[in-house]
Amino acid sequence: MIFWKRKKTVLKENHEYIRWKIKRDCLLFILESAKAVYPQEFAGMLRANKNIITEVVLLPGTIQGDTHAIFNFAMLPIDMTIVGTVHSHPSYSTNASSADLHMFSKHGRVHMIVAMPFNESSWQGYDGHGDPIDIEII
Repeated sequence: MIFWKRKKTVLKENHEYIRWKIKRDCLLFILESAKAVYPQEFAGMLRANKNIITEVVLLPGTIQGDTHAIFNFAMLPIDMTIVGTVHSHPSYSTNASSADLHMFSKHGRVHMIVAMPFNESSWQGYDGHGDPIDIEII
């Protein structure tokens, strides 16, 4: 058996490595949205053009609470450009919970958690396995 260390900055898909990027205005929208709903959690779906995250899709029926955000995946449009999720933590931690890891494994290839103080350095990207990844801001 051969073992290898997975690269943390990329996702493997169809034998090609994807380096995710996010448009700055999209990231700023996410951060401002998280600030606006604080102390509740903000949640949305990430839409990408190839490997560049460009938009956030808000699902009707999403429940936001002080310690949780529950997506209504029945409202998810049939849209192959939706690549993952984003949600906020109303704390200073970007660590993924066990519920976050479960959701990451079921819904998408790239995920983001934003945390207080909701600025450009208070967020973390994750792959579908829950491993931290780098997402370049462009």
